[in-house]
Amino acid sequence: MSRGFHFYGSSPPLLFLLLFGVPSSDSPPLHLRLRSGPSHSPSGFLFTPDYESSPSFPDRMGDLAVEKHAEYILSVEKRKDDFESLVMEHLRLNGAYWGLTTLDIMHKMGSVNPDEVVAWILSCQDKESGGFGGNVGHDPHVLYTLSAVQVLALLDRLDAIDVNKVSDYVAGLQNEDGSFAGDIWGEVDTRFSYVAICCLSLLHRLNKINVEKAVDYIVSCKNLDGGFGSIPGGESHAGQIFCCIGALAITGSLHHVDRDLLGWWLCERQCKDGGLNGRPEKLTDVCYSWWVLSSLIMIDRVHWIDKNKLSKFILNCQDLEKGGISDRPDNAVDVFHTYFGVAGLSLMEYPGLKPIDPAYALPVDVVNRIFFQK
Repeated sequence: MSRGFHFYGSSPPLLFLLLFGVPSSDSPPLHLRLRSGPSHSPSGFLFTPDYESSPSFPDRMGDLAVEKHAEYILSVEKRKDDFESLVMEHLRLNGAYWGLTTLDIMHKMGSVNPDEVVAWILSCQDKESGGFGGNVGHDPHVLYTLSAVQVLALLDRLDAIDVNKVSDYVAGLQNEDGSFAGDIWGEVDTRFSYVAICCLSLLHRLNKINVEKAVDYIVSCKNLDGGFGSIPGGESHAGQIFCCIGALAITGSLHHVDRDLLGWWLCERQCKDGGLNGRPEKLTDVCYSWWVLSSLIMIDRVHWIDKNKLSKFILNCQDLEKGGISDRPDNAVDVFHTYFGVAGLSLMEYPGLKPIDPAYALPVDVVNRIFFQK
């Protein structure tokens, strides 16, 4: 069994990418400026931090153990034979995306050999279909295909793949009703709608699908509470909401969203400890720092939650001895929660971190390079 380049943690991560009186809409403006992009930018906007108007975080300087987290992520790659690594074999490509993106956000990509990463990613591709599996020799799936595209985008190596073959694989998973299957076995989920749309957008191949039908299907999954489920009638969940809002943002279709209603549902996910949960009456989890925050940013309602408390919650979930971030304080760390914790802090403009795009889940400089540089 091949055990190439990989990242994941000491506890199996919850996988959503395998894959979740109302304040008035004239509240103070979002602490991020929307910048219009050229016509070929599918979402029509990108996010750039506005540090002058960003909120202050008490004791925030120096609280994020960047060096420890970088050491932890790099050490995980070397542990290939322990139990946790073996049971997570099928998620290795997702793990590479989580780990490498975290390193890039923290300005720690210098220790990574890009050629080694690219070679391993290409070895995970199914040459017949064009899609990527989660590991060498594994069946292709749209989830792993997006992770492969995101990592190659991160490394500025999208030229290493046959873009048309990969995009044909993704586009071929669209159903007549506009939904997307995850692979040849036909499971349908709004996660796959987001993944397909995000992947094709990064490859500049959205024209290969019926975008109107894709949007209509996502809208059919909207609920009375303003949220979105995995299928029509499915329960609203923060993870699914991110997928639906992200897909609508990329396709320029956010006019279908009731921003106040959804914003209220999302801001109610903040609990007394400052963390966020994925749906009512559930425990807080660091990963929702991404799912909820990114959605609130995309609908311009992020100022409805307490960022200071959320920042402290994330920082309290760090392992300050060995590095890494867990789902809740004092639990075992893994790369999944380390990524979403650091990404959440980036969304809140934590000092020293690269800004991350809330729709594409990649650093803003990477997204800018894809859509704004010829």
